[in-house]
Amino acid sequence: MVEYLSPAWLDTIRNELAARDGLAAAAADQTVGFTQEITDGATYHVAVADGTVTVGWGPAQPEHVRLRTDRRTAVAVATGALNAQEAFITGHLVLTGDQQHLLAVQPLLVALDAVMQAVNRQTSYPDA
Repeated sequence: MVEYLSPAWLDTIRNELAARDGLAAAAADQTVGFTQEITDGATYHVAVADGTVTVGWGPAQPEHVRLRTDRRTAVAVATGALNAQEAFITGHLVLTGDQQHLLAVQPLLVALDAVMQAVNRQTSYPDA
């Protein structure tokens, strides 16, 4: 198990990204930067450009979409205790940026969600 928001956690995301054969096809001809800001935790990004997906600390450059939440909500969504859509509707998850761009990359989002689900199964959430 890797600890949520640790360097090992980010490495686990990178490993899962590299292991996904279908991800390159979903990322082909796409350019999008997602920033996840956890207000009482850390900020990290997932960036896609020309079929390559990268992840790192700090905001995406360029940033198309930003998700902002607190750690408790982020953990609840990651563990399945809270649906992301419900967190958004109730204001616990704030989405800013180009929402049309987000809609245009739906197949990529499905592929990235599968990666994050695999990472979540390998993650521990201390203090959650």
